[in-house]
Amino acid sequence: MKSSKAEYTNYGAVVDLATSTLVMFHVILSGPTGGSSIINSLNMGYGSGELIIRSYNAQNDRVRVEGLESICEVGPADKPFLFTDTLGDPICRIKNSPMYNMLVAELGGQLVGVIQGTIKLVTLHKPPKNVAKVGYILGLRVAPAYRRHGIGSRLVTKLEEWFVACDVDYTYMATEKDNEASYKLFVNKLGYVKFRTPAILVNPVNHHRSSQISSNFKLTKLKIEEAESLYRKYLSSTEFFPIDMGNILRNKLSLGTWVSYPKGETWGKIPTSWAMLSVWNSGELFKLRLGNVPISCFMYTKSSQLIQKFLPCFKLPSIPDFFNPFGFYFIYGVYGEGPLYGKLVKSLCNFVHNMASSKPKDCKVIVTEIGGNDTRSKLHIPHRKSMSCSEDLWCIKSLKNEDRKSLHKLTTMPPTRALFVDPREV
Repeated sequence: MKSSKAEYTNYGAVVDLATSTLVMFHVILSGPTGGSSIINSLNMGYGSGELIIRSYNAQNDRVRVEGLESICEVGPADKPFLFTDTLGDPICRIKNSPMYNMLVAELGGQLVGVIQGTIKLVTLHKPPKNVAKVGYILGLRVAPAYRRHGIGSRLVTKLEEWFVACDVDYTYMATEKDNEASYKLFVNKLGYVKFRTPAILVNPVNHHRSSQISSNFKLTKLKIEEAESLYRKYLSSTEFFPIDMGNILRNKLSLGTWVSYPKGETWGKIPTSWAMLSVWNSGELFKLRLGNVPISCFMYTKSSQLIQKFLPCFKLPSIPDFFNPFGFYFIYGVYGEGPLYGKLVKSLCNFVHNMASSKPKDCKVIVTEIGGNDTRSKLHIPHRKSMSCSEDLWCIKSLKNEDRKSLHKLTTMPPTRALFVDPREV
């Protein structure tokens, strides 16, 4: 997803997966509740008061967090924004992670900011060990009237303190590469460094037309145990591969893992060419909606849908209706080998498209995130260039002094071709 993992160019609204029908679609074990942490008294021009940062309490904070989200959806007047509907559960994007926490910021009794974080063990190529505990930052929000007063950086700092208490080695976040405000906050102010630049590929779901699947290939759904074994065999050395891979595959949101290989060969023995992927139903957790779109774009979307439905012979590309709440499928764990890999992975993606198109029409897009230098997959995974993001930005920071030299090596060494993007963080 990661989530992600900006709705607008302000670190008060860091998200992990965002969209624009005009430019791109770039969307990203309960933690201790602890006690409230009272930060120094602030005078921000809105009256004096204590900024209190504490863990989220569902009973007391749910409605107020939803209210903050509705305020933060406004965005700049001249650009489309993406609104996330959490379906009444503000922690829906993190609760499937091994450890998670959500912090809220209060000032004068008002909830003025939130931030979320998750913790997990992953493969990370850092000597002398390859496994690291990492913390992921997402969902940073600050109410518009209280921005540029240090609340965002305070929230990040307090979340990092929770990471440190949980013995986290590294913390990381994802944002758009051109989100200047977010970059200044995390890189210039908080000491994060550029790490990886994955590509987010988005393919709209056409509910009126199926994608073609080659009759030369066979598709098979794997059992969970077989899929986990295959992933551990071929992807366990991939950057950010989660140690609890089995938990992801067994999650009810994971719709399954499929492989594709040439007909005439058997899966019992690894074929000469093959490809695999898994599918995560993000739409079951939350919905997305595009707002502040020019009326011309709205009219073109509606007219293109009508033309495709009633005059399919014209074969005009249709733009899905993003103006009403919609869900999406996230493809993860893409891998394969052999000279026919490209055609095989395309066949699998077409299968996922057809699976999505046969479901309720609120599933509007299929999203895939791959390593920035994985050109082989990018060439063959179906996506619409105008809706995709060719270069997302992951930034990382060491939370332990002894790991800082390793971090330098980690961020300067050439990235591996594959990069595992955890669907729980979309």
